Amino acid sequence: MKGQKILYFDTMTADMKELLHSRMPEGYELMFWDECDETAKEKALEKASYLMATVFPVTANLIAKAKAAKHIQKCGVGLDNIDMEAASKRGISVSNIPGCNAVCVAELTLMLILSLYRKLPFANARTKQGEWLTWALRPDSYEMKGKTHGLIGMGYVGWETAQRSKAMGTDILYYDQRPLPEQKEMELGARFVGLEELLATSDIVSIHVPLVPGTRHLINRQRLQMMKPNAVLINVARGGVVDEAALYAALVEGEIKGAALDVWEQEPVPAGHPLLQLEQVVATPHIGGGTRDTLIHVYTQAFANIERVERGLEPMFVGNSYQHITAG
Repeated sequence: MKGQKILYFDTMTADMKELLHSRMPEGYELMFWDECDETAKEKALEKASYLMATVFPVTANLIAKAKAAKHIQKCGVGLDNIDMEAASKRGISVSNIPGCNAVCVAELTLMLILSLYRKLPFANARTKQGEWLTWALRPDSYEMKGKTHGLIGMGYVGWETAQRSKAMGTDILYYDQRPLPEQKEMELGARFVGLEELLATSDIVSIHVPLVPGTRHLINRQRLQMMKPNAVLINVARGGVVDEAALYAALVEGEIKGAALDVWEQEPVPAGHPLLQLEQVVATPHIGGGTRDTLIHVYTQAFANIERVERGLEPMFVGNSYQHITAG
C-alpha cells in the first residue's frame, strides 16, 4: 500500500480538497487533475493506481493511458460519466456509492417544489428591488398539502423524497421498472401506476431515474402534453432524461405551470439557454448531491472501497464486469 497514488479528476475548491485529504487513510498520495499541466497530467495518469471522479468524464482515452489503474471509484451514484466498456476491457473495476446522496437530493427536491409553489426566487428578487408584493403573489401560490406527487423512479432518492413529500400532506404515486413490495407500499402510502397515468394525474412530477439509453428524453413533448396545465416538473436526476427544447415549448405554451431543474443536458448550462429566461423556471447548478454532510460520507466510503481493493478484496458496488489485469 505504501505510496499508492490516487488521481482525483473533478475541479474542487480548497475546502473540498482539505475535506478529501481528511478522509484519506495513511499511505496514499493524492493527486489532483486540476493542479497538473499537460505533462503532469500524462505522468499522473501513468502512475495512478486509483482514479476518482464525481461528474468528470472518465473517457476511454483517459482509461487507456491509466497504465497502473486497478479501480475507478465514482464519488456519487450515476456511472454515465465513466466509459464502463473501456474500463472492463482493461480489467479495471468501477464502483459507485448507491444511496450516498439520497437525503440531500430529496431535501433539494422539496425545496424546489416549494420554490415554484411559493414563487420564492421571484419574491426574493422583487423584495430586494423595493417592491412589496404581499397580496399580488397570493392568488397564484400553492401548498403541497392535498396535491398528488408523482415520482418517476423509486430507488434510494425516490424513497427519501416520497417520505418527505408524504409528510407535507401529498398523495404519492410512483412509476418504476418494478413495483415496491406490498409492505413497502403500505409503509409509504404509495401507489404504483403506469407512466402515462402518473403524468396525467399528478400535480407534481419529480424525476429520480439514472440516465441510460431507455431513459434519454423519457420526458419528451408528447409526455409533457399528458401533464396537467397546473403541474410542475422537477428534474434532480440527469439532464438528458428531459428534452429541454420540448420543456421550453411546453412552458411557453402554458401546457405545464413550471419547472425546476438541477441537472442539464449540457453542464455548465450556457448563460443564454432559453429555459433560463423564463420566470416559471427555477434553475440550480447540479447541487442536489452536494452538502458537506454528504461529501464526508462519500469520501469516507470511497476510500474504504479503495482500501478493499488494495487488500485484494472485491470492491463494493461494482458496476461492470471485469477481470483485473496485472500491469506490466
